[in-house]
Amino acid sequence: MEETKDLMQQRRQKLKEIRELGVEPYPHKYEPTHSTVDIHKDFGDVQETPDETQMVRIAGRIMTKRDHGKSSFAHLQDGEGRIQIYVRRDKVGAEPYIIYRRFDNGDIIGVEGTVFRTRTGELTVLADSIQLLSKSIRPLPEKWHGLQDKQTRYRQRYADLIMNPEVKDVFLKRTQIVQAIRDRLNAQNFIEVETPVLQPIYGGANARPFTTYHNTLEQSLYLRIANELYLKRLIVGGFERVYEFSRDFRNEGMDRDHNPEFTMLELYQAYADYHQIMELTETLIAETAKAIHGTTKVQYQEHELDFTPPWRRLSMVDAVREHSGIDPVPLSADALYKAAANAGVDLAGDETKGEIIAELFDTFAESKLIQPTFILDYPIEVSPFAKKKPENPEFVERFESFICGMEVTNAFSELNDPIDQRQRFLEQASNLEAGDDEAFMVDEDYLRALEYGMPPTGGLGIGIDRLTMLLTNQYSIRDVILFPQMRPEN
Repeated sequence: MEETKDLMQQRRQKLKEIRELGVEPYPHKYEPTHSTVDIHKDFGDVQETPDETQMVRIAGRIMTKRDHGKSSFAHLQDGEGRIQIYVRRDKVGAEPYIIYRRFDNGDIIGVEGTVFRTRTGELTVLADSIQLLSKSIRPLPEKWHGLQDKQTRYRQRYADLIMNPEVKDVFLKRTQIVQAIRDRLNAQNFIEVETPVLQPIYGGANARPFTTYHNTLEQSLYLRIANELYLKRLIVGGFERVYEFSRDFRNEGMDRDHNPEFTMLELYQAYADYHQIMELTETLIAETAKAIHGTTKVQYQEHELDFTPPWRRLSMVDAVREHSGIDPVPLSADALYKAAANAGVDLAGDETKGEIIAELFDTFAESKLIQPTFILDYPIEVSPFAKKKPENPEFVERFESFICGMEVTNAFSELNDPIDQRQRFLEQASNLEAGDDEAFMVDEDYLRALEYGMPPTGGLGIGIDRLTMLLTNQYSIRDVILFPQMRPEN
């Protein structure tokens, strides 16, 4: 810490001296003609003698600097890559060179000059002129010691991006993932829409919300936990295919694959059920993987994942049988409770049979699902917005996809019976009153919308952060969120 303070003081002194020499260290603009990638592409054939007729203007951050009396080499890094520059006193002039000698690693500069190749074969810009664009007061972290700590990297993402170009590549791929999904949905006549982030009634998922207050309305509002109920209002209104990339907020714990602020894609398609949405899901994700990697086979940690459709389909009950050895179907709720408790499942004692089945799945099956797998037909108690299965009303037409033990998608044949929906809302409200802080309130306006009539509809949610983890081989959700939520630094 003391060393950093001393270095910062030295840099402030250099800043003062630069100003005293009549140079503005923070000018308004600079107009490069080339990026570092452009130079490597356009001047790949250049030899040791520079072409004096073709000038380039580049801008970037000094990452390394080696002064040798009357000349200096440095590496500049811009938004696309790096290039070496060569600054000679006899070329740029005595006074500009004096100023240049006060530049440090981390300073952002502009360079105009010609391109040549050094004796060692490195493509280099020979500077005719240099301009300081931003004096760096704080020294860059030392690459191998200053930015190894994950907490520091997450808190100071700006420094992480400067020092670790591979981090930037992850976020460029994230943008490509979102764009690939958007392109495919647009091609299938889905319409991208926007819905409220501040909601008077939260819903669409079982989660504890963040609460705020609107002074003018004198009303408590909630950051949305999901955008589901607003998108389905649009289905009622006549939009037959809608989607939104939604920032959602859930006031809950943080771990490897949970952040309180996250991104979901939600889409709804009228006149479809969960079977059609299943086909859409596997095709959408497979095509996205192919757009990023050129193949549907992707390495994630120690596994090679194959996203090629069709994915495995397995009911929740069959998954419980396969991975726990317990067959829940013939057992009563009490017998299933005893079997689950004996198997080590942590239960409160008041769970329904359907809730115990879901707990058995979470405990024994979820982590075993490595290759893309659809788990379908969930107990009704854990699925308040899905249609009942006609042949067995204790279960609903719902699926989630699991990859490497993570839930990545969630989908329903959407409940469109307003009477049934009201009853399930009332059950949720009763749970909320009894102390379940992840249950939700009755949404009378949504029920009113359903009373106008909503067509049969299939809905899908995709966790964009988790999908990005899988497609960029990142272990933690914090590695795919530019500014993850952190505890206070002190």
